[in-house]
Amino acid sequence: MLAVAAGVAATAVIAARARRAPGRPVAATGVAARNARLAATGVKSGAAYALHRARRAAATSDARRAELDAAHQMRTAAQVAETLGHMKGALMKIGQMASYLDDGIPEALRDALAALQQDAPPMSPELCAQVVREELGTEPATLFAEWNPVPIAAASIGQVHRARTRSGIEVAVKVQYPGVDEAIRADLVNTDLLFRAIALMFPGLEPGPLVAELRARLTEELDYTIEADNQRLFADAYARHPNIHVPRVVDEYSSHRVLTTELATGARFAEAEGWSQDERNLAAEAIFRFVFRSIYRLHAFNGDPHPGNYLFRPGGRVTFLDFGLVKRYTPTEVRLFESLIQAMVLDRDIAAFRRVLERNDILRPDSDVTDDDVNAYFGHFYEFVLEDRPVTFSPEYASESVRRVFDPNGPYAHVAKAANVPPVLVVSQRINLGLHAVLGRLRATENFRRIAEEIWPMTNAPPSTPMGEAEAAWSRP
Repeated sequence: MLAVAAGVAATAVIAARARRAPGRPVAATGVAARNARLAATGVKSGAAYALHRARRAAATSDARRAELDAAHQMRTAAQVAETLGHMKGALMKIGQMASYLDDGIPEALRDALAALQQDAPPMSPELCAQVVREELGTEPATLFAEWNPVPIAAASIGQVHRARTRSGIEVAVKVQYPGVDEAIRADLVNTDLLFRAIALMFPGLEPGPLVAELRARLTEELDYTIEADNQRLFADAYARHPNIHVPRVVDEYSSHRVLTTELATGARFAEAEGWSQDERNLAAEAIFRFVFRSIYRLHAFNGDPHPGNYLFRPGGRVTFLDFGLVKRYTPTEVRLFESLIQAMVLDRDIAAFRRVLERNDILRPDSDVTDDDVNAYFGHFYEFVLEDRPVTFSPEYASESVRRVFDPNGPYAHVAKAANVPPVLVVSQRINLGLHAVLGRLRATENFRRIAEEIWPMTNAPPSTPMGEAEAAWSRP
């Protein structure tokens, strides 16, 4: 997450310089206001850091310096989380991702940002009612038999309210924040700056296609009719599945800025983390099956796999939420993934794996990277399925996944600089990093190779676990 942090800080500095530039007017727009908030946080943090350095220099012991460092991290973390939480939009999504992706960020900042996963500051009941009235024609208290004005979840794009329809269905109603479309577009301008910075660190990266793909996916999230279509796809595909649940859309209460679905209940991720290891393994297996069955069988996947998007019940039953950012893969794109697995995992042919990378603009053909480098760098992302044996995901493994992508000074930086992220891999890489982080926090232990071979079309192996048996029975006509 070093690159993310640097990008956000750079954005604040650039925004501050833009306002100080002589003769440059500041438009009274959401962009200017949001940049001002970022800049204010940057200035506040900068002044606090200067004071912290002075106090640290005057400290007479290592213990006192460590105490000052911890206190400074806590203050800075609170400022960043508060700013991102009130801003909404894509920058808050960066905060959400940073809170669970990388164990390398300071613990104080991680804890402060963790609240953004499901408890972002909500809008007022009156403003929420106004959006519902504009979208569905009447006040929510009149439209629904029961309406709770206090949100049960609040995130980056909208907040969720509990309600009951006139026909007696318990529902979750997601209402989009007014002005969030402008906020997202403003943030995507800042995202350009972030990826330009990454391109400087990784000369092999082509930022244009990457930014275009992110822009398209994040812009889609603004239209809840697209999210409704996405959720219907997954709800239909997993209907009556023994372990995977996707709530159904309630069409008559849904629109461009309001999305109503069946209400789902269950334990949040933080509670599930405290369950027994056996229960955590079952939950992890359900998540793993959902990820790879969706990609290889449904040719689609939710590109926002973070802990706030799961609800857990004992026995490995998991509800999946939030289908605003969904990537739908073409058969050609899925065949690319299959070719990489065939070469790296099934055949263990690194030269063939490299040829697939080069043919698909993932690795420059003229690079001086050796096959051993390719194996050492890319093999990490396949490590959990390389051998037919139980493996354990760990936070350290997840953190290493992030560093291989973002750390410009790591031992594999020369490989990363020769690599590219074509559009097909933008969301896929986010899925990989998110999955590694979630399974790492669960410390999931399982023979993932055998489970994967059940799902991969080129192996189509028989069930290897009780959950696999139940899934096979469910999938039979």
